[in-house]
Amino acid sequence: MAGVIERVQKHRTNLRKSGLRPVQIWVPDTRSAGFAQECVRQSALLKHDPQEKDILEFLDEAASRDGWSA
Repeated sequence: MAGVIERVQKHRTNLRKSGLRPVQIWVPDTRSAGFAQECVRQSALLKHDPQEKDILEFLDEAASRDGWSA
C-alpha cells in the first residue's frame, strides 16, 4: 500500500510543479431525499420572474452552437 501512496504523492507533486493546485468542489447530492422536490420548488419560484426570462434569453443568444447539429 505504501507504494500506491508514494506514487500518488509524486503525481500530485508533479502537478503542483506544473502550476496546478487541487480544488475540492461540493455539489448537491442528486440522490438525496427531497432533491427533486427542491428543484420543483425553486423552478416554481422563477416560473413567472421577468429577470429569469431575460437571463435565459441572454444565455440563449450568447451560447455558441457552431458545429452542433439539430
